[in-house]
Amino acid sequence: MKKTLSVDLRERIVAAYDAKEGTREEVAKRFRVSVGMVKKLLTQKARTGDLRPRHRFSGRKARLMPDHGAGLKALIAQEPDLTLAELKDRLALDCTVAAMHWVVGRLGLTYKKRRSMRPNKTGRRGPDPTPLAAAPRRA
Repeated sequence: MKKTLSVDLRERIVAAYDAKEGTREEVAKRFRVSVGMVKKLLTQKARTGDLRPRHRFSGRKARLMPDHGAGLKALIAQEPDLTLAELKDRLALDCTVAAMHWVVGRLGLTYKKRRSMRPNKTGRRGPDPTPLAAAPRRA
């Protein structure tokens, strides 16, 4: 895994390009970084004026958790047998079923549905409580 460039190195790269010490390609070669990194630093400097790493801003932003987390939790408490697709339809969300799975997990809710079988009315069944030694032998 690649390491983050230090702020000092980032500043030297941008300063070298601004001082016309070469093209992007030449500056990238001189500092042993990719041309894409030089472009990224120049864009970041122009847009934000800052060259510090921005890892906390990377990736897609979650939209379901802040907006629909409470409603989803209430709906699951009210009707726990709904599938992810049904939950998505009930809340009229424009997202994938995988996104729903992610949100349910982030809410700390377990999710196991049994669509192919009828619901168990007698409760959970475990192993036979009779020990093997006490069971009658077959002849």
